[in-house]
Amino acid sequence: MHICVLGQGYVGLPLAVRAAEVGHTVTGYEPDRARCEALAAGSSYVEDIGDDRLRAVLGSDTYYATSDPQDLKGFDVAVITVPTPLTDRAPDLSCVRDAGRVLAEWIEPGATVVLESTTHPGTTRDVLVPLLEEGSGLVAGRDFHVGFSPERIDPGNADWRLENTPKIVAGLTEGCLERVKAFYDTVTDVTVPASGLEEAELAKVFENTYRHVNIALVNELSRMAHTLGVDVWHTLELAATKPFGFTKFLPGPGVGGHCLPIDPVYLSHHVKARHGQTFRLIELAQDINESQPDYVVRRLQDALSRRFRRSVHGARVLALGATYKPGTSDARQSPAVEVIDRLRQMGADVTVVDPYLGEADGSCREIPFIPTTATATATATTVSDFDAVVLLTPHGEFDLVRLAAEASYVLDTRGVMAAEPHIERL
Repeated sequence: MHICVLGQGYVGLPLAVRAAEVGHTVTGYEPDRARCEALAAGSSYVEDIGDDRLRAVLGSDTYYATSDPQDLKGFDVAVITVPTPLTDRAPDLSCVRDAGRVLAEWIEPGATVVLESTTHPGTTRDVLVPLLEEGSGLVAGRDFHVGFSPERIDPGNADWRLENTPKIVAGLTEGCLERVKAFYDTVTDVTVPASGLEEAELAKVFENTYRHVNIALVNELSRMAHTLGVDVWHTLELAATKPFGFTKFLPGPGVGGHCLPIDPVYLSHHVKARHGQTFRLIELAQDINESQPDYVVRRLQDALSRRFRRSVHGARVLALGATYKPGTSDARQSPAVEVIDRLRQMGADVTVVDPYLGEADGSCREIPFIPTTATATATATTVSDFDAVVLLTPHGEFDLVRLAAEASYVLDTRGVMAAEPHIERL
């Protein structure tokens, strides 16, 4: 089949490459011309897709990246994988709408359009379908097929990839569902049919809401435990020995990535805007997790004052990690970046080390990168030269043994280091 994937980012590029690998002819539509040029040259900016995989599908002429909408002509299946961000703390579906308008012109009878972008229930039916019908002059469910299949991409996860992660599929009609399922059966091992579009859309935002709320719970537990003088990390280890009725979540500097800081807001905002009801747990979790970077800064501020009788202003701080989770270059909505920004606003001299980010990385360009394979920074500077170290993202490249031996003080926000007199865990 001729497959078009609109958006060649963390979700779209893996899908496009996988579809090309199994034998489809794939057009990767990406409005960003610089990205298209990189892809055409065999250079992947998505870490889950290595240059070798990209070059293989380019070499076999099964994949083509373009920013020209005319290249969408004649598609059998088109998948929309564009961003759904927040603008002024409200859901922004402009990219979905733009993709729908671009795609509508090229829909032919019998074609299938699938939305993968995370959004609130009703988006496919109430937002996307009218745009496709208006632009094509065709009727969805009769002349062409429409579906929704939520993405479940976890950047940097080598165990659960696109092909072996169960894929929820939904359709506007039973016929639509059959077409959507038939496509995804070719690229994934397991497809899970949903009874309707809205159920599939709600399942996606709830998956992330579940994590968001539970992370907020342990973040607040961590704060209370610190006040009480109790080791929250050991407490969680003890609770996790229960073989039923408990799932272990861990505290941290906040939540990051595209999903957790954004997706639950889509659900709560939609419920309030459409029905005037408040999803109280989501809003409370949002308040807790968004305030976690400030809590990290306060803990560091208290430690500097208590241990060294100095303020954050003028202190030399080494921040380890800036991405939102270890082993990835994804810095979208990273709480580590917020911690770093707040410390600098307070006058701290912050040096950031992250082996996955460089100065040219658009997602984190405000952070100066210091190349390293361990915890030592540039030239003759050593860990002991800093007043404090804050471990924000525990990349495997960091030498934690050396860090423990050389640092004057460490605030470990991820609980990966053993507690010692000079090492505090969040």
